[in-house]
Amino acid sequence: RGDPALLSPGPELLQRLTGVPLAGVLPLRHDLGLPEEDGVFETAGAAAASTLQTRRVAVLAYPRMSNADEFQALRQVRGVRLVWARAVADLAGADWVILPGSKQVSGDLRWLRERGLADAVAAHAAAGKPVLGVCGGLQMLGVELHDPHGVDGEAGHAAGLGLLHLRTRYAAPKRVLPVRARLEALHGPWQELTGLDIAGYEIRNGITEDCGSASGSGSGPDAAVPRVVLRDAQGAPIGWQQAAVLGVYAHGLLESEQVMRSLFEADVPSLDARFDALADLLEACFAPSSLERWVGL
Repeated sequence: RGDPALLSPGPELLQRLTGVPLAGVLPLRHDLGLPEEDGVFETAGAAAASTLQTRRVAVLAYPRMSNADEFQALRQVRGVRLVWARAVADLAGADWVILPGSKQVSGDLRWLRERGLADAVAAHAAAGKPVLGVCGGLQMLGVELHDPHGVDGEAGHAAGLGLLHLRTRYAAPKRVLPVRARLEALHGPWQELTGLDIAGYEIRNGITEDCGSASGSGSGPDAAVPRVVLRDAQGAPIGWQQAAVLGVYAHGLLESEQVMRSLFEADVPSLDARFDALADLLEACFAPSSLERWVGL
């Protein structure tokens, strides 16, 4: 609980019995904001605090979800409740729905349909509420996925959710590279992002392209046509918006301080700043100069 005296005389006894000096006592800290490495975690007391939160963001936690860490910053935003959604009930009252990356898109897409979540996401989008798809989530939002050689894991053809009129064709090799790009001409709930420079990364299979306009459930001139809103360094499209649905291939959008400030009016510390806070905690709790001695300084 942050009070080393509560452990006494344990540390002193250990040192006397073993002859090994006590380096320090680290308190439990819930507020460092470090991301989970490969999974999802609900902080204790989140439900009790929900009355203070005004915006509910639901991230679909399908079985093969990837890169969950990039949404952890939402846990640090005052007024936002992050929900890992595994059932239709988890989307009730959601202001935003996010489809994260996936290690096997067609399998997770089938899971969404089996649980009724696909229809719930479609209804959310039809109501004009924001939907964000990242990487595999972007591919699921499209009209169709072609994978004749089983690059994604299952050879064949699958229908997407149809919320972005795009088609994806899977082919090797895997694309793994950093991304620096500028968001262009967004509208509706995403318009505050227009003109922002983002730094992220791509790690994916699949080539996605516009499959032509079709009748949509939204309104306005862009309701039925996906507009390119993000391009890579070579000018190839890696992000599209259609009505209130946004899909991007760039991971890390919600780890950007600029993006979080524009969307939530919140200053969320960067990942580097959170690691610096952890380092400061260690330095404050260990005996003076012990870290320097251990690394030979």
